[in-house]
Amino acid sequence: MTATGARIGIDVGGTFTDLVASVPERGLVVHHKEPSTPADPSLAVADGLAALLTRADLRPEEVTGLVHGTTIGLNAVIQRRGARIALVVTEGYRDILEIGRSRMPSSFDLYAGKEEPLVPRNLIVEISARLGPGGEPVAEPDAAELDRVAARLRATGADAAAVVILHGYTDPAFEEGVAAGLRERLPSLPVTASATVWPEVREYERALVACMNAYIQPLMRDYFARLEGRVRGLGVSAPIFISASNGGSMSLRSAAERPVETVLSGPAAGVAAAARLGAGAIVTFDMGGTSSDIAVSVDGSPELATHTTVGGLPLIVPVVAVHAIGAGGGSVIRVDGQGVLKVGPGSAGADPGPAAYGRGGDRPTVTDCYLATGLIDPSTFLGGRMPLDAGASFKALSGIAAHLASGGERGEHPSGEVAGGEVAAYQVAASALRVATAGMATELQKIMAQRGLDPRRFALVPFGGAGPTHAAMLAEEVGIAHIVVPPTAATFCALGAAGADLRRDFARSLRRPLDAASATRLAGVLAELSAQAREWLAEQDGGARSRGRLSFAADMRYSGQAYELRVALDPGRLDAGTVSEAFHAEHERLYGFRDQGATVELGTARLGVVGPAAELPPAAVPPGTGAPRPAARRRVLLAGAWHDARVHLRESLGVGDAFDGPAIVEQDDTTVVVPPGWSADVDEAGNLHLRRTDGAQNPRRKA
Repeated sequence: MTATGARIGIDVGGTFTDLVASVPERGLVVHHKEPSTPADPSLAVADGLAALLTRADLRPEEVTGLVHGTTIGLNAVIQRRGARIALVVTEGYRDILEIGRSRMPSSFDLYAGKEEPLVPRNLIVEISARLGPGGEPVAEPDAAELDRVAARLRATGADAAAVVILHGYTDPAFEEGVAAGLRERLPSLPVTASATVWPEVREYERALVACMNAYIQPLMRDYFARLEGRVRGLGVSAPIFISASNGGSMSLRSAAERPVETVLSGPAAGVAAAARLGAGAIVTFDMGGTSSDIAVSVDGSPELATHTTVGGLPLIVPVVAVHAIGAGGGSVIRVDGQGVLKVGPGSAGADPGPAAYGRGGDRPTVTDCYLATGLIDPSTFLGGRMPLDAGASFKALSGIAAHLASGGERGEHPSGEVAGGEVAAYQVAASALRVATAGMATELQKIMAQRGLDPRRFALVPFGGAGPTHAAMLAEEVGIAHIVVPPTAATFCALGAAGADLRRDFARSLRRPLDAASATRLAGVLAELSAQAREWLAEQDGGARSRGRLSFAADMRYSGQAYELRVALDPGRLDAGTVSEAFHAEHERLYGFRDQGATVELGTARLGVVGPAAELPPAAVPPGTGAPRPAARRRVLLAGAWHDARVHLRESLGVGDAFDGPAIVEQDDTTVVVPPGWSADVDEAGNLHLRRTDGAQNPRRKA
């Protein structure tokens, strides 16, 4: 084989670890799914990487880059399984985490419990270090005080520590100096300075960023060391990058220093890949084994958020705006205390997994429902590498049926005969899928309404192992009439990782009225951030992409407003008048008015840097016949009725092929469902387009 350069993307999920190899010289994209190993995710990465290299006919030395997305940090925060950490704060602010924003978790639930702080109060140490709002030092700790604080930290037995100084965002070097003094005295203790991680105003949120970074840092460093060891053990010497929450990637070293920037890395990579499809306004639908997530892209770029929550705690670093909306393929079907059928939130995970996996699990899941209704074939799951146990699915679902009332219509068995136990299983499966879909639709519509968006104007892009299977059900429920299924939908997050740009965001809060002096200060801060960004980019890959693209913005508001608007800026025009007009125009666009007489305040200066990755090779899709012949037929239960569906194999479909539902499209890692009233066709990139043909917007809501 001729010399080849391959870039590999990896996404570790709760049920499967997905891997994709992009080989531009051969115009090849090869994918592989490996069952996850929750006890040590690096084991599945190593096993899957070895299998992927074999499938792609690649030698280890031909790999030029490996990009890995992981949810280890996210799960640690959610499950509160991070390190034992301490917090050093300015005197008088020991209760910063306890007080928070003094808001109830739910305004209408008097019994809602408050999230436990990442740092208990007895592990918080005060220090006499403080800055004024203008950045002037108010109190500086001397060597004796640093000795005292270091001794207190040592006595806590903490694995890591964070430092938060009042108004530390105004002069990150001051806070970093305090942290450096503590590191000198405690060389084995990782110490995170909040202003070094994210120098933005609002002490509570900045403290949480620093604490979250310290909380997951020991765990992530251990995992990265194991990961690197296993990858090098396979003979792969290429640099390893980690997917970032903003849809980009960073070096392994950067991720170890700032793991908080990776907590939402897995879902973000898939959204970034979907935005590059060129499908216009899209809603991505990522349905994996544990949960389902959506995100919105209007202009070819994923929507970014600077305020999100992780494990019930606010996070202010920029992330792709991904929203959890419901169940995954491994979500457990159950009956609650009132006899109501529920789906999730519990998941069977990878081990034992759904009942159909045959690994000892006896609780029915959404995957068992797909199997019982004929949507997936037990003999072709994962290309036949992992056949499913249909009998186990029926048994588990029949157990649920025994808890439910026996009223309602009886379904018909695919053979045309009624067989009590099995019919009950089919009915439970169909009902559970409707329950799961209704829950997803409710969340999706709420999220879209909050942004003033109409889902009917968007295309749905499903990915993840279960996304293409469930996509049409969700689309029908919310009135979406166009679905785009990428060729490698089941491993799409891994594909997004393989094509991820190097990317990092920088920020510095200013907090001053906009005038000539503050505009000059803004220009100076953006110049400083530009230098930092270029230095960071050069460090990531030896300078190969050091000429990255820079984007400039600032958060601004009218005086008296509580929160700011993000406004894009032209770095060549940063005079007060131009910056002010940019804010007025954005405010008018969003809210319909401007206030020319009001004082405009500068909040936070922001800069993003992108080092473009090599383009992924387009899928090699041969021309089709226009009317493909089905490989088989099977009975499927859709919308309360059994249908004789044509079964097409994805690899046999060519450009221009088209067919009507009901149909099933099988590929080795997922199944696409085309219901009655929908058509499907293949474009030049191999994407499968599903479109409504009966003109109905929501057939489930007919009177």
